[in-house]
Amino acid sequence: QVQLVESGGGSVQAGGSLRLSCAASGRTFSSYIASWFRQAPGKEREFVAGISRSGSSTDYADSVQGRFTISRDNAKNTVYLQMNSLHPADTAVYYCAAHRFGIVRHSSRPYDSWGQGTQVTVSF
Repeated sequence: QVQLVESGGGSVQAGGSLRLSCAASGRTFSSYIASWFRQAPGKEREFVAGISRSGSSTDYADSVQGRFTISRDNAKNTVYLQMNSLHPADTAVYYCAAHRFGIVRHSSRPYDSWGQGTQVTVSF
């Protein structure tokens, strides 16, 4: 497992942008698949975006496709989530997650490393 720490959350008006960061401990982060999930109050945790070990392959939930961009810098052990054109439906706690086996998964079950979460609030 790796230790994950998210940052960059906050409050923004609809149409605005935020960039989340996820810093990982350890020297083997490049061997991990990394993803972002989110959980809104009263809702299940849902997949947002995922990225392969090298960063060459990405995957997005339909609800954020074209608005969000996931990237990683393995030299810095960091994964990013650039969020543009935000709207109130994006309000949630955003979690960074990682696992070492297979590919990006939309299910949370394969992920064995989780951050503490960062709050994103979008208002009209």
